Amino acid sequence: MFEQLPMYQNMGGSAYKKDLKNITLLCDYLNNPQKNFRSVHVGGTNGKGSTSHMISSVLQEAGYKVGLYTSPHIKNFRERIKINGESISKDYVTNFINKNFDFFKNNKLSFFEMTVGLSFDYFSSHKVDLAIIEVGMGGRLDSTNIISPLLSIITNVSLDHTKFLGNTISQIAFEKAGIIKKNTPVLIGEFNNEINEIFNSNAKQINAPIYFANQIDKIDFNCDLKGKYQIKNIQTTLNALKILSNHFDFSNDNISNGLSRIVQNTGLIGRWHKIQNKPLTICDTAHNESALKEVVGQLLESNYKRLHFILGFSNDKDMESISKVFPQKSEYYFVESNVGRAMQKEYIKDMFQKSGKKGVVCNSVNEAFTIAKDKSENNDVIFIGGSTFVVAEIL
Repeated sequence: MFEQLPMYQNMGGSAYKKDLKNITLLCDYLNNPQKNFRSVHVGGTNGKGSTSHMISSVLQEAGYKVGLYTSPHIKNFRERIKINGESISKDYVTNFINKNFDFFKNNKLSFFEMTVGLSFDYFSSHKVDLAIIEVGMGGRLDSTNIISPLLSIITNVSLDHTKFLGNTISQIAFEKAGIIKKNTPVLIGEFNNEINEIFNSNAKQINAPIYFANQIDKIDFNCDLKGKYQIKNIQTTLNALKILSNHFDFSNDNISNGLSRIVQNTGLIGRWHKIQNKPLTICDTAHNESALKEVVGQLLESNYKRLHFILGFSNDKDMESISKVFPQKSEYYFVESNVGRAMQKEYIKDMFQKSGKKGVVCNSVNEAFTIAKDKSENNDVIFIGGSTFVVAEIL
């Protein structure tokens, strides 16, 4: 799958498809497995993965069989497709590819299209009670956007993937609003006056009930995902569960246990992920300006003597804006992950230097970590991130 056909995770734009023709063709060929299970569709710029895993964990605690489709993977392709936290088997993947290989090749399907088809086929054959389907990019033209969900969720909107989705918040909101379905409730995770009318207008045109997460009182629950930004995702999840309670039975204990056992129940990794204590070392998959502001803000509130940042980015990021998110008085180590989409480390260094932050270029993530540890004292903090791929290498 990685080598025969384009893969956006590694290649970027050349693998991006701008219509639903191929995924529709594939699902017709597979006898439309996506029609055989109930689903929730989760889009947005940040928080899609965490929110999806939170909902899954709660419903697992209530005894349901829950499918989870997310992207990208961090360590292993099979992370993308899970049922109750267990990754799809190697045999299922290879049998699916072998059985359908000629069709894939003849129709020039992308890596993402094949993977979406595989997930639908897997969830159908295993008769899940619910599948939580995360949008890959955007929404309107994303391959996942052929499902008919019980609920659509748009966690938030900020600038990311501007090459494909548009250069303004409004343009990106329009693409994400594309997952709103006729007569189907949609939940907006974060209220934003600039784009609110886009969501309201789209929902009204197709008679989709629309809800905003911040319009309902917050409820405090303990969560095993410790990033402060998870508060917003918890709020979105709690509101989603209220809507889903029309279809599923679960208790407050299920919610409490589900939110406190997300990693145990679903296997989620890479979100404010602690690698070691002395010096405290955190990695996080935040990879755009909005998400990185949240992470850096939490780091600055922590108790530390010096901060060390090991950073690498994908080549579609606006480094002039992102570099300004990070503090002046810190140690920086710039890296280039092992994927074709990685931004050159020398360019990252130059852009950070323009905003007054000096650092060193390292040959690999692991080399940077070794150097940072050697320079650190026990009460320093090391952060590793900027890209999912950087986090993948350190984990």
